[in-house]
Amino acid sequence: MCDVLVVDDDFMVARAHERIVAQQPGFTVVGVASTGSAALAQIAQMCRIAPGSPHLVLLDMYLPDMTGLDVIRRARNAGHDVDFLVLSAAREAEMVTAALQGGIVSYLLKPFKITELQSRLAAYAERRRLLGGSGDLSQSDLDQALERASALPIVDTVGALPKGLSKETASLAAAALAGSAPDLAASECAELLGLSRVVARKYLEYFVTTGQAAVSLRYGQTGRPQRRYAWLAG
Repeated sequence: MCDVLVVDDDFMVARAHERIVAQQPGFTVVGVASTGSAALAQIAQMCRIAPGSPHLVLLDMYLPDMTGLDVIRRARNAGHDVDFLVLSAAREAEMVTAALQGGIVSYLLKPFKITELQSRLAAYAERRRLLGGSGDLSQSDLDQALERASALPIVDTVGALPKGLSKETASLAAAALAGSAPDLAASECAELLGLSRVVARKYLEYFVTTGQAAVSLRYGQTGRPQRRYAWLAG
């Protein structure tokens, strides 16, 4: 199993990431932190109790007390053998370059499709498998192990939001909707992101008003027709 620590200051975002990791075969969430200091404390404690854990940290760059770069540097200086996969809206060239120089395994820009994170996790698991054995590696093995998924140039999908809606959660809802084919119901979005159905529907209806999503009615045998949402934006 690959032990994962989720670090994000937005509770709903962290919870959504936790759900995605928990559903990925071979991965388990061993902790969640909302600040850089809390993340470093958990890393240090886990390394003392079980050396080598956590194996991977899903790290946001924007944290209340420090940047994700600070977390990476301090963890490296403390000698903790842990990998970092950045999930962040930070797209400044300097920050991305510094993160790459810090030895991260991947950098995924928010908002992203759930399938993109799943593919990054699968690639990381394969790299661990290739490098975790004994004996010599072939060039093919090395090429696979060293291959890094590049961050996709995803444009912002969320503009000005109505009162009561957050940009981070809207980005997750947009990613869930964009990654669901052919469409998605509010109840399904709610289950995926850990929201109430009413809240999930508010975000989905917002995308309809902005023209980024379309809604259709699906009629069942009994009861009201179900509203189904399909992502239209590129």
